[in-house]
Amino acid sequence: LLGQILDHWFESEPLKATLATDAVIGAMASPHTPGSGYVLLHHVMGELEGRRGAWGYVAGGMGALSQAIAQAATARGAHIFAEKAVCHVLLGRDGEAQGVALQDGTEVRSKLVLSNASPQITFLELIPQEQLPKDFVQRIRQVDTRSPVTKINVAVDRLPSFLAAPNARDGQPLPHHQCSIHLNCESTQLLHQAFTEAAHGHPSSRPMIELCIPSALDPGLAPPGCHVMSLFTQYTPSTLAGGRSWDEQARNAYADTVFDCIEDYAPGFKASVIGRDILTPPDLERIFGLPGGNIFHGGMSLDQLYFARPAPSYSGYRSPIPGLYLCGSGAHPGGGVMGAAGRNAAQVAIKDFRHL
Repeated sequence: LLGQILDHWFESEPLKATLATDAVIGAMASPHTPGSGYVLLHHVMGELEGRRGAWGYVAGGMGALSQAIAQAATARGAHIFAEKAVCHVLLGRDGEAQGVALQDGTEVRSKLVLSNASPQITFLELIPQEQLPKDFVQRIRQVDTRSPVTKINVAVDRLPSFLAAPNARDGQPLPHHQCSIHLNCESTQLLHQAFTEAAHGHPSSRPMIELCIPSALDPGLAPPGCHVMSLFTQYTPSTLAGGRSWDEQARNAYADTVFDCIEDYAPGFKASVIGRDILTPPDLERIFGLPGGNIFHGGMSLDQLYFARPAPSYSGYRSPIPGLYLCGSGAHPGGGVMGAAGRNAAQVAIKDFRHL
């Protein structure tokens, strides 16, 4: 249990709760849920520029990271087809992968296919089910993809001024504006209560909020004086109590709850809002292909990690389809902006390619 680990090392409840957010981020779990300690480890095990456990902003926004990878690939001769949806994986006479078919009818032939899509999309949508072992298909269908995350992107005409640390008169960003700001995290019990509400189908009445202002470090992301804010909030169930779906009214009601909370910490915040973009779990699934809206392509629980990710006997990036590899967050070691799954999958694919 994460709670036990934090109680062992710390006394301050706000500090414990702030650290606890990294143990439940993206997970439909409470700090009191068994196994939550691993998710915290997963978020602090790496390093950035020699600093262990550090995180950073990408200059130009997160899309700049994808662009950097794309440019490195094209410099080595790769061809990238953007905005071209894959319809299905092409299979040979012996059931081996031979490329992909795009929705516009184009066929791209290849000896190897690496899928960065979720295991659910890769094996349940892009491959004929009769080509896969029944127990494997059942395992993929049973992966826990519950997600508590609603992401809200906000455009504001000034920096929020927090009661705990009011803005300077010149309106320039202060050190805390350049960090991750955790709200409604005064105690682990608050996080547990927020989780309990969502477990019963109700969006949290006092949601956990991680607030970042990337434009405080990267002014090019917004017009002069204005800023963009990223709100990573939970807990919100994929399906609301009574089987209700996330209609426009429900989405705005939850966003209003989040904004009311921020207003309590930073009076004047709501008046500064120019626009907002609300992405509930179903929105994250529909737009980004995240199963259940899960940012890790599946829960990072102990029964879905290591040799069991995405399924027992298939944690080594190879799949039941010869020549088809899984290289995304649904593969070992899981989600996070670290590239480990992709690098490991590439190593396995290169090894196999030499024998083709």
